[in-house]
Amino acid sequence: MSAADRRVPDDVTGARAGARAGARVRVTSPRTAAARTRSVSIASEIDEQTRLGEVYISSLMRSQLRLAVVVLAVLASTLGLLPLVFRAVPAVAEIRLLGVPLPWLLLTVAAFSEIILLGWFYVRRSERNEADFSDLLAGR
Repeated sequence: MSAADRRVPDDVTGARAGARAGARVRVTSPRTAAARTRSVSIASEIDEQTRLGEVYISSLMRSQLRLAVVVLAVLASTLGLLPLVFRAVPAVAEIRLLGVPLPWLLLTVAAFSEIILLGWFYVRRSERNEADFSDLLAGR
């Protein structure tokens, strides 16, 4: 019997009977030309006003609203409590700095400084929220 006669035929899986048991086999799909799913950008989801676009926009709006509530809470808790302090401690009205009553200084210099600082903080954080949202749009 010759060497060609002793050759073992391929089995059903296409592997040779004499091949190693752990050998890798490449498996391909017969539908290699099938249409691939198109990737949809977040920006187009927002432009088309789909449900997913609404979720992204509402997420941005919630983060901006949360920031506004925090800034308002800080402002109300500091400036809003000043009249209560003046009412609870009448001796504060008698304190003078540079000839000006302390309540006047607190309601002018301290209040305006706080308003300016909170406004600066709000603008920076809201711009950061929008930049994060823009990065999210560009990244997908």
